[in-house]
Amino acid sequence: MKLFPLLFLLLPGFASPSLCAEQVDVARFSQHDMHGWKAREFKGETRYTLVKESGRFVLQADSNNNASGLYREVNIDLARTPFLNWSWKVGNVLKGIDERTRDGDDYPARVYVVFSQGLLFWRTRAINYVWSSNQPVGSNWLNAFTDNARMIAVESSPGKIGEWINERRDVRKDYRQLFGEEPDSADAIAIMTDTDNSGLSAIAWYGDIWFSAE
Repeated sequence: MKLFPLLFLLLPGFASPSLCAEQVDVARFSQHDMHGWKAREFKGETRYTLVKESGRFVLQADSNNNASGLYREVNIDLARTPFLNWSWKVGNVLKGIDERTRDGDDYPARVYVVFSQGLLFWRTRAINYVWSSNQPVGSNWLNAFTDNARMIAVESSPGKIGEWINERRDVRKDYRQLFGEEPDSADAIAIMTDTDNSGLSAIAWYGDIWFSAE
């Protein structure tokens, strides 16, 4: 189960200072910068390495029947900068799995946003933006392990394997649609490539991540 251990880290007092610029950088992998990112192992260790591609650095994630993620604690004012921006690429999808089940809760790439509820830690929530192996683009579903996490298929199927894709999501809007409430802030960003439940392998690459006003 790949959510609760991370959520429990986000208790009051652990968040970094609020960042209120029109653009808030979360990951500057292109600058060979891993400042503020921490590892969290769930089962085995996905290998995360900064590699150079087409003249810029990106983060490569290589998973072989294992699961670990990287996360960074932030305090993003979603009223000012609600849009999450990132780029990613996958080398393969995971065939023959059902992502809505515990045995199939694996993704070649995912970027997720965590929302802490202060002392109400049991209400901590997360939106997982995933590169799905078989669910339709735009679909969403409950995480197989907890109702406090929702999955959104931003990309799907093998049609774009090997292609860099730029993404942009209105996190505040997504939160309202998924949870029926207005979020105040985002408290952590995480990335993960995981294959521990399916026993398969996946490789993916992540570019810079930032929040913007529009």
